[in-house]
Order: sequence, then C-alpha cells, then structure tokens
Amino acid sequence: MKKPATSLVYIGTYADADRESIFLYQLNPQTGELNKIKGFVGGKKTSYMAIDKLRRHLYVVNERDDYEERESGAVCSFLIDRQTGYLTFLNRVASLGSLPVHVALEDSGKAVLVANYKTGNVAVLPIQENGELAEASDLRQHLGAGPDEERQESAHAHYTAFSPDRRLVFVVDLGIDKLLCYYLDATKGTLIPAKQPVAYAASPGTGPRQLSFHPNGYYAYIIHELKPIVTALCYDSINGTFIEIQTIETVPADYKGENKCGGIQVSPDGKYLYGSNRGHNSIVVYAIDEASGKLNLVEYMPSGGKWPREFTIDLTGNILLVANQKSNNIATFRIDKNTGRLHATGYQTEVKKPVFLMVVPI
Repeated sequence: MKKPATSLVYIGTYADADRESIFLYQLNPQTGELNKIKGFVGGKKTSYMAIDKLRRHLYVVNERDDYEERESGAVCSFLIDRQTGYLTFLNRVASLGSLPVHVALEDSGKAVLVANYKTGNVAVLPIQENGELAEASDLRQHLGAGPDEERQESAHAHYTAFSPDRRLVFVVDLGIDKLLCYYLDATKGTLIPAKQPVAYAASPGTGPRQLSFHPNGYYAYIIHELKPIVTALCYDSINGTFIEIQTIETVPADYKGENKCGGIQVSPDGKYLYGSNRGHNSIVVYAIDEASGKLNLVEYMPSGGKWPREFTIDLTGNILLVANQKSNNIATFRIDKNTGRLHATGYQTEVKKPVFLMVVPI
C-alpha cells in the first residue's frame, strides 16, 4: 500500500533563550497525526516565522523587549537542510522595536518585514546572499492612539501582509485601528508610504489584529482582538484601499466571558474562513459567499485546549492544526471540504507554550 504524503511542521514556542524553542514535526495529512523529529534553540520567545520560496532559509522573530539590553526584540535566520528540515543557526539582528510579533518575506528574497507590537513600528531587514540578515535599513513609526486606554495608548503594529499582486504592503495596527499601506523598495530596503497611507480605518476600539486575503484577490478579512469580530472587505487593487462589506461576531451572542481573537485564514479553495477565539477556546468557521464575499456562520468548534493563539491549514487542505498556548498542546482536526466543518482527529501533541505553526512540504 502506498504511504500517504507527509509534510513538515515548524512550531514556535514561548521558551527561554537557552532552551529549545523551535520544534520540527512530521504531519500525516490523512490522519492528522504529528510525530516529533527534533528541537532547536531559537532564542527567547520564538513565534512567527517566514520561509523563502526555495525552502533554504527560515526567519523567526524573538518576541522580546530586552535584546542587547535595549528596548528591542530580534529576528534570527536559519539555514534549512532540505532533505531533513533540520535548522542551522546563521545570525540574529535587532528588530529596532519592542515585541516583534510578525515577520513577512518579500518575494525576491531580498528583505523581511518585521512588525514591532509594543513600539508600533515596522522595520525592513535586508537579506544577504548567504541568507543572513543585515542590520535594519528602514524603520517606519506609526503614530496615534485608540479609545481603549489600556491596550491602545499608542500605535501597536501587529501584522504585515503583501497585496495579492505583491505590489503593496499592508500593516495592521491594533493600537490605532488602521491598516496602513506602503510600497517596498526591496533593492534599497525602504518602505514608502502610499498616496493613500490609510488603506482602511476600522471601527474605533476594535483592535484589528490580522488580515487574510481570499484566493481571488478581491476579498479580504480582518480579525480583531479587542472586540470578538471579523470584518469582510472588498479590495480595490488600483488604489490600495478596502471597503467594508460586513462585520460578524466570532463568538455566540450569549457568551459573556473573556475573549481575544487570534489567527485568521481562508481555506485554500476559498470556500471557508476560519478564526481562533482565545477565551471561548474555539475555532469559528464561516462559509464565504462567492458572489458577495459575505460570511455565514457554520460552527464554533472547541479548539482542543486553552488559548488557541494560532492555527494553520496543511498543504492538502485536509487538516487544521491548532496551537493551544495555555494548555501546552497541538490539536488537529479533519476538514470536511463539502461543509467546512471540523472533526477532531483524536490526535493531541504536547508542546510547551506553542504560539505558531508553519507547514512546509518535504
């Protein structure tokens, strides 16, 4: 019998600086079973990652505020063994901002973008020919505040996303309730504000967290952290702006407990949208109306643990993996491609403080 194709999964965790903080697992996309291969020392609090197109180099943020005894986090680079997936540390540089929470790789492989949450800025880090990172070549500081005095006392850059044509960069800022738009000159390593720098202004106090584009490039979806909502948007590719289509809650109307949304992702076939609820401890599933981009609730699926900070869908579109940070486990679910519904596979993997998952082909 032919063995099912497998994938590799890199898991980022909130570990101490001298401990293994990046873990490599093998995923069976038919069963959802994860098997540990190896752990790597990646530095303090490794979370979001990005990988180049040829799967040669991996870039990881160290979500800290004390790198080199200054108010900065860091980003590190690794060489990937393409046969095994093993990582070899290359170098680490300052992110020029505190608590970097997201990293994105530019298509040509010349630069990575880093969103620094606490200090509310975005840095450009050039990539050298050997895959190592150079010191930051540009830094864009966001200004302003929001109505939530505790969480929006200043700007808080949380996520960077390239437009579908890779022409523009959108930065989701939780602190000022805005999506800001830039052009990236990868050769010079600079970010240039667009003619319309505010691509979308969210409702005050909602705290936009992440952005996910639909495969058709016409729709996009924002999940918010300070209010349990998802906003559906129509993307204007000419002007680099968004128009709101709909806003829908991520938790049941009768739920009164704490909730902070986490990740968001459109299914590979564009039929469904998934989001994570930290507090309600669920994955919310919506069906996407192809004609309008609007969302219709399908279900709330328990996440298989506590505080699902992030999740991802495997390369086949069959399995959804959830990183439950506070219960120290990864849970996997089988996706019904006809309905979008999730079904627990029964597999749970113990990982201490998991916060990020990335699936790559072998």
